[in-house]
Amino acid sequence: MTRRPVRSLPFAAPPAAGPLAGAPKRFVATVALLLLLMAVLAGGAALRESVTVDEVAHVGAGVSYLQKLDLRMNVEHPPLAKVLAGLPLVLRGVHTDYSHFSWSYSATGFNSILGEWSFGHWLITRWNDPFTTMAWARAPMLLLTLALGLILYVYGGRLASPGGGLLCLSVFASTPTFLAFGPLVLTDVAITLFSVITLWTLADMWRSPERRNVVKFALALAAALLSKFSAGLLLVAAVAFALSLRWFPVAHQFADQSELRVWWRRRWRNTGKGMLWAALVVYAVYLVLSWNQPTDNLAVLGRGPAALVLRRLLMPLLLYGSGLVGLGFTVVRPTFILGHAYSHGVWFYFPVLFLFKSTLAFLALLVLALAVSIIAKRRFRKKAFAISKGMELHWRAVWVFFLVFLAACLLSPMNLSIRHFTIPLALLILLLSALPRTLESLRQSAWPPARVCNWLIVALAAASIVTAIGAYPYYIPFLNSLSMGRPGYQLVNDSNLDWNHALPDARRFVEDHGIKTVLVDEYGFSDPAVYIPQAQFWSCQEPSASDAGQWAVVSANMIVESHNCFWLLQYPHQSLAGGSMYAFKLPAAIPTAGAVGGPPRRKDFHNLAGTPGSWPDFRLIFLRGIRDPQELPAMMRQMVSLATSAP
Repeated sequence: MTRRPVRSLPFAAPPAAGPLAGAPKRFVATVALLLLLMAVLAGGAALRESVTVDEVAHVGAGVSYLQKLDLRMNVEHPPLAKVLAGLPLVLRGVHTDYSHFSWSYSATGFNSILGEWSFGHWLITRWNDPFTTMAWARAPMLLLTLALGLILYVYGGRLASPGGGLLCLSVFASTPTFLAFGPLVLTDVAITLFSVITLWTLADMWRSPERRNVVKFALALAAALLSKFSAGLLLVAAVAFALSLRWFPVAHQFADQSELRVWWRRRWRNTGKGMLWAALVVYAVYLVLSWNQPTDNLAVLGRGPAALVLRRLLMPLLLYGSGLVGLGFTVVRPTFILGHAYSHGVWFYFPVLFLFKSTLAFLALLVLALAVSIIAKRRFRKKAFAISKGMELHWRAVWVFFLVFLAACLLSPMNLSIRHFTIPLALLILLLSALPRTLESLRQSAWPPARVCNWLIVALAAASIVTAIGAYPYYIPFLNSLSMGRPGYQLVNDSNLDWNHALPDARRFVEDHGIKTVLVDEYGFSDPAVYIPQAQFWSCQEPSASDAGQWAVVSANMIVESHNCFWLLQYPHQSLAGGSMYAFKLPAAIPTAGAVGGPPRRKDFHNLAGTPGSWPDFRLIFLRGIRDPQELPAMMRQMVSLATSAP
């Protein structure tokens, strides 16, 4: 049978080249300097920080995946980012004790949801040095962040011009969100990187449906699906991209209906193939990484040889499905924004965070880009001016994926952190690539302000970089001047302010002041004494008479949102780690609960993670299992009892 020749959309496709091929030498040097600057800023900040909340579970899980080929830990997230973080630790010979009760306890059911915290805590802080362990675990994450920056430069350059790519990289390298969370062992930067590559390879495949492009799309999509469960939105975005081409055709699309039908069938078929191959890659990775994991959860299928083979083959589906189900159970979370607590997500959560946690120069660039685009559209009508010829499909893909992920964030019932907004944020940065080319088109058409606007772009990009350098090393609590000087605890929550990363700063404060014992009210599920030997676990809502006159270090999240400790602010206090924590000098006598200037009554308690104020301190439940893994069964019983008794 004669094979039908591949027909490409009749666009002028740009020639294939390396990431920096063809760019002026000064651009190559600038790209290298920007990436180096980002590595110094982001990496240097991460080296100063204690292990953050989610990293406790992620690092231990990643190491166990590689050492044991067992995915029992942290099934609520796909394995890719954790495997990358665990790789240098395993190669260095990290010490892990698999006879530990936290490992055996986590073998079945939902036990691992509790056991992973104990296992990760012991691996990071007891069996190994916490600073060295986290430095090596975070190194691959930093490399992924730098790779994302390079990708934005390359794609921005291909969409519009090398100057557009350089603008994207300048903004990206100075964005506090990526500087804060890029080096941490999380899933957010990984899914952002592979989502951007997925949309690009999808556009490549629709422009030229060759087998190699289908393979690239499949691998990029598989990497995204292995990074975070929300990558399922990529499937929605891919379909939306295809439908947009039917409803709003790009320039030069086929007019002949017979040719158009052939064109559509080939692209749809290849998109389906790419998705299928991606699913097979995900299945294969789960199969390998769970090869030694007990299949007791599938014991209903029997125990004979054939049943054991079937159980092993079905294990990847069970694990991936369990993660999706777990996501469904936890997707509705209480949140806090602009001083108000909500029982669920609110649409304006991410827009407000974006405005507060971006550099003002970046916001000004967006306003400038919008204004220039409107002027150019009126001036040129339908004439192309923003992107390079042949990149229409890629430009459409960027816009469609941005709108899909933006809509998902606005509608999400789970509003916890700006780190969950990284995909729309990266795509918004990529859309800036058209600004220099648009201004050049306006300049050639004799628009007088074009030259001034070009210099304004340079000034704003430089201002964004200066802001990032000035904020070093406190990128997690970063808020711009739109906060009007209000402290972060009145505006934002969770890892937008403190994620238990500032304990080394608290230790320096304790040592500088010669404090023998310090009361610590942290935002996390760990033992603060690991980083602050003088620490004594404390709740600012329940002080005792013996606490009088002592120093207390309190997470900023505990002042209003996760605890109700506004009463402390009337006493001498000092901001630590850029406002992530506060040190308080307690009064000589602790006022009675409910009295003027005193702690709250129990009916006015707030609790971590939005749990009912009537519950016991949520962290103490976890602390039991962290300090003594033998307490994990009792800890599980207590959690189940509280959950079933909740209204």
